[in-house]
Amino acid sequence: MNGAAGRSRRVSKRQVLSLLFVFGVSDWASAAIRYAIPEETQKGSAVGNVVADLGLDIKRLSDRRLRVVSGSSRKYFGTDLETGLLFVKERIDREELCGALSPCTLSFEVVVENPLELFSGAVEIQDINDNDPAFPSSQMRLEISESVAPGARFPLESAQDPDVGINSLQTYWLSANQHFVLNVQTRGDGSKYAELVLEKELDREEQKKLQLVLTALDGGSPPRSASVNIQIDVLDANDNAPVFNQSTYKASVRENTPRDTLVVQTNAYDLDEGPNGDIVFSFSSHTPAKVRELFALDSATGEVRVKGELDYEEVKFYEIYIQAKDKGPYPEVAHCKLLVEVIDVNDNAPQIQVTSVYSPVPEDAVPGTVIALLSVTDPDSGDNGLVNCFLSHGIAFTLSSSLKNYYTLKTKAALDREQESEYNITVIAKDSGSPSLSAEKQILVEVSDVNDNAPSSSQLSYDVYVAENNPPGVPVFNVSASDPDLHQNSRLSYSILENGPSSHPLGRYFSINRENGTIYLLVSLDHEDLPEFRMTVRVQDGGTPALATNLTIHVFVTDQNDNAPTVLYPRPNGASSYPEMISPAVSAGHMVTKVIAWDADAGYNAWLSYILLSATDASLFSVELRSGEIRTARQPRKDDAPMQTLVILVKDNGEPALSSSMTVTVTVMERAKEALRDATKLATTRDKKNHLTFYLTLAVILVSVTFFVTVIAAGIYKFYKWRQSRDICGSSRSSLYRTPGPFNHVDAVRSGFTPPSFYQQTYLTTNSHHSDFLGKKPLTSSPLGSCQNTLNCCEPGLYHQVLGAQGRLSAPCQSASAQIRYSIPEELTRGAFVGNIAKDLGTDVAKLAAANLQQAQPNTDWRFSQAQRPGTSGASSKYCVCTVKLRIFYAQHYKGSNAKRS
Repeated sequence: MNGAAGRSRRVSKRQVLSLLFVFGVSDWASAAIRYAIPEETQKGSAVGNVVADLGLDIKRLSDRRLRVVSGSSRKYFGTDLETGLLFVKERIDREELCGALSPCTLSFEVVVENPLELFSGAVEIQDINDNDPAFPSSQMRLEISESVAPGARFPLESAQDPDVGINSLQTYWLSANQHFVLNVQTRGDGSKYAELVLEKELDREEQKKLQLVLTALDGGSPPRSASVNIQIDVLDANDNAPVFNQSTYKASVRENTPRDTLVVQTNAYDLDEGPNGDIVFSFSSHTPAKVRELFALDSATGEVRVKGELDYEEVKFYEIYIQAKDKGPYPEVAHCKLLVEVIDVNDNAPQIQVTSVYSPVPEDAVPGTVIALLSVTDPDSGDNGLVNCFLSHGIAFTLSSSLKNYYTLKTKAALDREQESEYNITVIAKDSGSPSLSAEKQILVEVSDVNDNAPSSSQLSYDVYVAENNPPGVPVFNVSASDPDLHQNSRLSYSILENGPSSHPLGRYFSINRENGTIYLLVSLDHEDLPEFRMTVRVQDGGTPALATNLTIHVFVTDQNDNAPTVLYPRPNGASSYPEMISPAVSAGHMVTKVIAWDADAGYNAWLSYILLSATDASLFSVELRSGEIRTARQPRKDDAPMQTLVILVKDNGEPALSSSMTVTVTVMERAKEALRDATKLATTRDKKNHLTFYLTLAVILVSVTFFVTVIAAGIYKFYKWRQSRDICGSSRSSLYRTPGPFNHVDAVRSGFTPPSFYQQTYLTTNSHHSDFLGKKPLTSSPLGSCQNTLNCCEPGLYHQVLGAQGRLSAPCQSASAQIRYSIPEELTRGAFVGNIAKDLGTDVAKLAAANLQQAQPNTDWRFSQAQRPGTSGASSKYCVCTVKLRIFYAQHYKGSNAKRS
């Protein structure tokens, strides 16, 4: 610190002390650094190098925002951030600042940030001799009786010098005379006053008046002085002077004592009689004006009472001089001293001053972050000035003290702007007086936002239903999300994530508005092509780093009735090339053949109805409404036409309904020759029209070529769909989709509803008249099937069967595939033995019973009955040699779960 002081001297070119004190050395010397400068120092003069004395890095001053703060409204000092010097900014008058107090110090604090640090300091203002002593009046006048004995003392009015120390009033001089000498006295506070001492008796007859000169001198260099004339009037003798019963009176009074309260009763007596013995009390001529304002003296009784408001913090002790004068023609005077001690009371509340506030505070500020610096003062003494500072309860802040009467406000817990965006902190300061006084200070601390919240939505998954054949560009769904953060941190953007390589990229079908999350369709959708989409929408905020949330959107394409039924058997090319044949002996209810049709739609839109539109003899045949079976309504008669032509209408259940029609020809076997003859006649008729035959032949050829090309294309398409279904059947996507209809029927198994009928499509051989079904599959199978709704979705092949409510499986789903083959003759009696499935599958019968063995039938009407197969019926039929492929399912229950195994 001596080095620091030396640097200060070199900078300021004057004597400036710089000392580092230990905290608590004295009441005023608790500063970390201290300097001393004379008053009236020129503005801009250096006081000391605070940066060097505090050991700070001068290169970081601008970053750390060093500044000097003080409790005074006037800023007497400033700092030079380039040199680190503390310099004078305002004129400093010690007498104006401190009056008679000594030493006179100005306290200040040095605040630096990054990190926030506080240093206290003080500058002692040294007095210079810039004030002359001054007397209260330009002339003094004394009346002294000639009878006064030598040694009598006469106090004189004191001169006042606002300077302190050696520059204050030091002594008095008296001009040369024969009768008086000057006696200079010192009061308890160190001030000087003069008394005239009679050294030689006065003789009024020789000299009635005396003119003396009193000079007051201070101790400055050079000294300053002031003079006053003293006129002494010599009076005739009054030979008894008043006498006080005490030369010194002592009293104590509380600073909050009300006015007119008695302080002390002074007493004096005079042995003379009459006016010469009547005493009048008064303050001595050199009593300060401040004392006359605070105390009142009863001239008749000598009572001293409180006149003004006493303040312990301003003056703690008063020394009052009282004189008693008689009323004689030549009054005699007596003097006494009154010492009044002011007792402190707790009449000053603490004062809180906020030095620095760090606001706003980021919500991710660690506990212990400094928010504000505070200082607390109380001018009372003792316990009355002992202040304790604390905060109101229940807030995330704490108050700690590192220096006396200095406090640091810190965070004690993590902040969350979303819960509390600002804190109005109440700091309470309370002294230890009785009763105690307190003060409060409100500090507003704002919490700034940090991107600590990811976007959120009310759901993580949404199901959206879109009708097929929609116009492109329509909005289908609005993704809604929110973010509790502020400003850029809560600005959301939406995007669709592609689910890896796919033959159907989502960007081909959908787009999303990045600002509001509205999803638009780019193309028209087809339920038969893609019944379901699963997309992931990413919602991302604008923070740094950005936070994001992924939402799953299931888009289900609902079916519309946009496909008419397609007749598979008989071939829809007019009348059949080979008419259906029946025996004349068949009874009513005999199944002649079965019309097989399918509809590419789903649900009620694919629920087909078969209607006999027209017939050669409408009373001979009937058509089952749902199965399409053509049965005899009665036994054929001889008068019936040998060839019967039936027109069958196949209609779906959509709104509006779509339909197709086909023609079936039926002949009675015993009258086949007549039917052939009729056919020959018809051919002869056609021969007569050769030109018409040519065109008909050409049309047949073209239709046949078109048919074969269509079959080949359909086969390729079905093979592609099968491959696609096998590739993605292992995914967890559900095949839940809804189709419009009278009852909003749900086709998938996941919902728990079972369709009124299994909608199937049947594959035939090229010549379906001579062979039967090769296989079947559901009419509308989702390419996104899963183990949850299709038992054998993971097995390749064309044999898929969707089960009803009892066939639902929960993960884990395992499939078992095996082939067993049996041969049986037709018309086998019901209940006849076909084969031992348990033995052929290599399992136990008990296990099969416990595993809920099921046989998946092609449809609800199939029972191995000859009547269910297309073609003629009866034991004599030579046209139906069929192979029926069945799927056998069994479910194995796992302990503790509802899972089934297939």
